[in-house]
Amino acid sequence: QVQLVESGGGLVQAGGSLSVSCAASGRTDSEYAMGWFRQAAGKERELIAGINWSGSDTYYAESVKGRFTISRDNAKKMVLLRMSSLKAEDTAVYYCAAAAARFSIPKLMSTYTYWGQGTQVTVSS
Repeated sequence: QVQLVESGGGLVQAGGSLSVSCAASGRTDSEYAMGWFRQAAGKERELIAGINWSGSDTYYAESVKGRFTISRDNAKKMVLLRMSSLKAEDTAVYYCAAAAARFSIPKLMSTYTYWGQGTQVTVSS
């Protein structure tokens, strides 16, 4: 079992920046790709950023490309999502998730086995 805990959400003005982090614990000896998903009110959960096990490859949804940056520190068992130029439409609950994969970044939500509880990010316009 892997436990994931997000932190760092909050309220920020449009155009501002915010970082959310994800701490992993438990059986983290396996190789996991990590993803950040978000779910806005009344909408489906979507993958917005992903990173493979080594950190050598990343993925971004078009809606956040150029504004968000995902990174990971395997030694610290942490994944970070830096968000800048935030827009009102970025308001959502942000979740980190882990998928058993070494080289790839899974795009299907069903591939992700472990999930955090989510952290709210609210962007005021």
